[in-house]
Amino acid sequence: MERGFYTIMAAQFFSSLADNALLVVAIALLIDLHAPAYLTPMLKFVFVLFYVILAPFVGAFADSMPKGRVMFISNTIKITGCGLLFMAMHQYMALAAYAVVGLGAAAYSPAKYGILTELLPPEKLVIANGWIEGLTVASIVLGTVLGGILITPAVASVLLIMDIPYVDTGIDNALESGILIIAVVYSIAALFNLHIPNTGVDHRIPKKNPLYLFHEFSHCVKLLWADKLGQISLAVTTLFWGAGATLQFIVLKWAEVALDLPLNQAAQLQGVVAVGIAVGAIMAARWVSLRQSVKVIPLGIAMGIVVMVMTLVTNVWIAITLLMIIGGLAGFFVVPMNALLQHRGHILMGAGHSIAVQNFNENLSILAMLSLYALLILFEVHIYSVIVAFGLFVSVMMALIKRWHSLNQSKEDSLHLIGAKKLH
Repeated sequence: MERGFYTIMAAQFFSSLADNALLVVAIALLIDLHAPAYLTPMLKFVFVLFYVILAPFVGAFADSMPKGRVMFISNTIKITGCGLLFMAMHQYMALAAYAVVGLGAAAYSPAKYGILTELLPPEKLVIANGWIEGLTVASIVLGTVLGGILITPAVASVLLIMDIPYVDTGIDNALESGILIIAVVYSIAALFNLHIPNTGVDHRIPKKNPLYLFHEFSHCVKLLWADKLGQISLAVTTLFWGAGATLQFIVLKWAEVALDLPLNQAAQLQGVVAVGIAVGAIMAARWVSLRQSVKVIPLGIAMGIVVMVMTLVTNVWIAITLLMIIGGLAGFFVVPMNALLQHRGHILMGAGHSIAVQNFNENLSILAMLSLYALLILFEVHIYSVIVAFGLFVSVMMALIKRWHSLNQSKEDSLHLIGAKKLH
């Protein structure tokens, strides 16, 4: 791998570490502010909202300058969001502050993935995605652990004792000290962003007119959905990220009901899923080539079935094993599909634009599925019923996507598109 790839990995690790720790702290903040239960999944909703709203523009933004600079600017926005969260005195102020962090993340995402296609040849994309996803998952594990630690009363009391003598920092409780530490982690990521190499790609964009950018983005969306491989990989990743975001909150609620765990311990189970994803991602990177990527789709069907088994589990160790299996299945099928989607997007429209299209679809799925989950919680549907419905939905949708690909292949072999030269 090129040397710059490891700098990208370090920057991604610390930024993702802070993202995941902040989610746990933000959930604790809502609880501290006595927010109703249905507002908890709304944290993720407002976080991804800018991914959808700004989708026509962030791709062009990512392609308009060296991507290391884009990532630095985006991390600065995340730090600003931390500052606003620090001052939040009401549940809706907390949601608004977390939305600012989401704004930074929306701008960050096309750059962090788009630079891979600029830096590496197509044959290394699955391996690179395996490393990036594995490291991202490691950051999810450590981030949820860090978030859980920061809201633990014993640790918080130590952090408050360590306050700077004779200086009024304004830190009066565990949540404020946690937010400050997370802002420092974002700052470390920003420092790595400054050392990401310029790949030499032409960063001039043809036009900056918003109407033109919106029209161009619409064209890119149609282009990727019309591509025989792009549409399948986009459908899989869109379903996966919507389901994954919802599963985060399902696990928290399930841990409370089935395992009687408090938030700081329940958050660690999210990390268990992430460990499984890391293992699956590494295995996929080693065993699945870009040309074989579509063969992993049946594992998505299996994942939905295994999720439903959660309703039978009441033992923590069995729960850990089950969540590891769920994560492993997820990692093994999403990494090859993500690499395929990046490859086809880069060929059809350029790295930044393709990632923006991907983010738009995936986060629209997240918004829809989280809204549905919040409604189910609002109407007090039992978590076991939610889990069964969730598992069935994932399995059925993955089966339909598999059927869709089979119909495409019966008309024309689309696998010859892999490795094709860029169209423009």
